[in-house]
Amino acid sequence: MEKVTGIGGFFFKSEDPETLANWYEQHLGVNLVPKSYGETPWTQDAGPTVFAPFAKDTTYFGRDSQRWMINFRVTDLGKMVAQLQSQGIDVTVDPEAYPNGSFARLYDPEGNPIELWQPN
Repeated sequence: MEKVTGIGGFFFKSEDPETLANWYEQHLGVNLVPKSYGETPWTQDAGPTVFAPFAKDTTYFGRDSQRWMINFRVTDLGKMVAQLQSQGIDVTVDPEAYPNGSFARLYDPEGNPIELWQPN
């Protein structure tokens, strides 16, 4: 059976796409979409990716109308949280240590949930 080899893009609607893309680049290091085929897009490091549909009534993402949440892997959760907080971004660290790693939660300027994950 043929199968996909990874996620090639993550597309979602935004009130102000340019401002939001700049926020992701400035605070999380996700490069802007290239303006030409000669430019290189953001490339993620190899590692685990979880693809998990949730029940439609989950409260895990935040508000009821939220249909998605992105999870970014990080190398050092403590340093990433400190960096974001120093930039005035509210980040909540999950105090529980899970068998698969440590987590923190923040929201982008449009209220979309972002989970940070430092795998074990």
